Amino acid sequence: MPQIVDLPERPYIGIRKTITMTSFGLVGDRIAGMIGWLAERGVTPAGAPFFRYDSIDMAADRLVVQAGVPVTAPVAGEGDIFAGVLPAGRYVTASHHGHPDRLAGVVESVLEWAGEQGLTWDMTEKDGSEHWGCRLELYNTNPVVEPDPAKWDMDLQFRLA
Repeated sequence: MPQIVDLPERPYIGIRKTITMTSFGLVGDRIAGMIGWLAERGVTPAGAPFFRYDSIDMAADRLVVQAGVPVTAPVAGEGDIFAGVLPAGRYVTASHHGHPDRLAGVVESVLEWAGEQGLTWDMTEKDGSEHWGCRLELYNTNPVVEPDPAKWDMDLQFRLA
């Protein structure tokens, strides 16, 4: 069952790419490298790595997505790695245990639940694209420790207007 929680600002490092549904690896495959980049600088991640959806146009199969790693304090970027801050605010959250391929059903349930509650997202629509203020998928399971995606734990966090 989704919940509404208040979250503070959270600094992170990330990379941003324009991708399709079949090219998620262009961002997802960068997470381990960003964690290594932080380790080289003596910085430990402050939580689960995530995908942040900036814009979604399913009809055109075009998404602007970030892969990010939270940090306790801002870290200067380098190359295509940038420093960012997830905005504070009220978020709808939900958890999922299982393969990431099944996450679409959880997202659909969260969107439906929020509609039934009369909630408004921090999102605008323009020219068929959804532009989100902050829509996250957090990956709580380390795939090195648990390589079976059917056993992974993920959280969704969608910011409310």
